[in-house]
Amino acid sequence: MSPEPRRRPDPRRLLSGARTRVLLAFVVLLTLSTVASNLALRQILLARASERVDQALVQEIDEFRRLVRDGRNPNTGERFGGDIEALFDVFLLRNVPGEGEDIFTFVDGRPYKCSRPECKPNQRLLDRVMELGATGRTERGEVQTPAGEIRYLAVPVEVANRQRGEFVVAVNVGSERDEVREAVQVAAGVSLAVLLIASALAWVIAGRVLAPLRTLRSTAEEITETDLTRRIDVHGDDEIAELGTTFNAMLDRLEGAFASQRALVSDAGHELRTPITIVRGHLELLGDDPAEREETIALVTDELDRMARFVDDLLLLAKAEQADFLRPGPLDLDVLTDELYAKAQALADRDWRLAGSGAGRLTADRQRLTQAVMQLAQNAVQHTEPGDRIALGSAIRDGTARLWVADSGPGVPPGEQERIFDRFHRAGDRRRSDGAGLGLSIVRAIAEAHGGRVELDSRSGQGATFTLIVPTAPPEEEVA
Repeated sequence: MSPEPRRRPDPRRLLSGARTRVLLAFVVLLTLSTVASNLALRQILLARASERVDQALVQEIDEFRRLVRDGRNPNTGERFGGDIEALFDVFLLRNVPGEGEDIFTFVDGRPYKCSRPECKPNQRLLDRVMELGATGRTERGEVQTPAGEIRYLAVPVEVANRQRGEFVVAVNVGSERDEVREAVQVAAGVSLAVLLIASALAWVIAGRVLAPLRTLRSTAEEITETDLTRRIDVHGDDEIAELGTTFNAMLDRLEGAFASQRALVSDAGHELRTPITIVRGHLELLGDDPAEREETIALVTDELDRMARFVDDLLLLAKAEQADFLRPGPLDLDVLTDELYAKAQALADRDWRLAGSGAGRLTADRQRLTQAVMQLAQNAVQHTEPGDRIALGSAIRDGTARLWVADSGPGVPPGEQERIFDRFHRAGDRRRSDGAGLGLSIVRAIAEAHGGRVELDSRSGQGATFTLIVPTAPPEEEVA
C-alpha cells in the first residue's frame, strides 16, 4: 500500500493557528507599549525643553541685573550711572547667547542693539515690547512668528528712577521642539526596528514552544486502534511538558484498555466456542428416539445455562465500573457472617466451620458482599473433596471489615497467585472447575467497588485463604 501523501499546510489554518495568534498578541502589545512609550518620551522631552528655555531666560535676566547692580564701565572704571547705552554695549559684548536665543535692547522706546549683528526683533515682538514699555512692568510671554513660537522675558531698565529702556531675552521654542521631534523620530525608528526583530524572534520562539503541540497532533493523527505504541518525547517540566506526559499516560491507559478488550473478546470467544460446538453437534445428530432426545435436550439445556452464566458474569464485570453498581447500607457484621455461613453450608458436603464472627457495623452493599463471599465459598468447594475442611469467618480491625474463606485444598502455586484474579485465568495446580474463570475477577471487582481489596494467602499443598477487605465506611464518607 502506498504511503499517504503528506498534507500541505492550509493558509487559512496558518492564519488562525495558535502560533499566529500568539505572534499577533505579542505584536499588538509591543506596538501599543512602543507607541505609549514614544508619546510619553515626547511629552517628557517637550517639558524639559520648555524648562530649559525658561531657565535660559531667567539666567540672562539675572546676569543683566548683576551687571546693573555691581558692574563698572571698562572705559571709565566708574559705575554706569545714567549711561544706559554703555550698559547695554558691555553686556552684549560679554554675553554669548545660546542656540536659538536672542537679546534685544531698547532705549527710550527705540530698538538699540541685539546680541547678533544680523538679528532684529520680529514686528509682533517689537509691538509687544512697545506696549510693555508704556506700562513699565516685567512680563513673560509667547508670540507666534513666521520663524516659529518665540518665548520672551522683558524687563524694564530704570536709570535715576526713570525708565530709560527695555531688556528683552527671546528664545525660539520651535528650534527646541525641532530637536525633540528629531529625537522622537530616532526613537520611533529604533522602536520599529526592535519591533520587527522581536516579532521575528517571537515567531521562531513560538514555533519552538508550540512544537510539542504539533508533535501531539501528528501523534494523535497516526494513532489507530491497532497501533497505540507511539509516544511523545517529553523534555523539561513546564505546562507543555506536563501536557505531553498526560497524553502519554492517556495512551498507556488506552493501550491497556484495548489490550484488555482484545483479550476479553478472544477469551470470551474461546469460552463460548466449546458449548456452541457441543450444542450444534448434538442437535445435528438428534434422532427420533424419545430417550435420546430427552438426553440431548438435557445436555443442550445445561450448556445453554453455562453460556447464560458466562454472559451474566461478563455483564456483572462491566456493570462494576458504573456508579450505581453498589447500593450501600448499614450492616451488622456478625449477623451478615451468620447468614453467609448458613448459605455456604448448602453448597456442598464439606466440613464447614465458623472460624470467627466480628462484632461491629459497616456501610456496604449486603447483596454484593454476599455474592463475593459465596463466590469464594463456591471456589473452595470446587477445589476440595467431600469431607474436606472449609472455614468462614469475619473480623473488624483498623477501620476495615474482613471476610475470609479458607479451604484445605491443593493451594495456589506462587507463580499463579498474582494472576489468579485475572479474567479467564485458572491456576494450573487447582482442579479445573466448570466456570469460565470469572469468579475471582468478580470478587475483586466487588471489593474494589467498595474501596477495598482481596488478599490471598496460600502455599502449594496447604490450602488457600481468600480474604475480602472493605472499609467500614464508604470512600465518600472517609474523604469527608
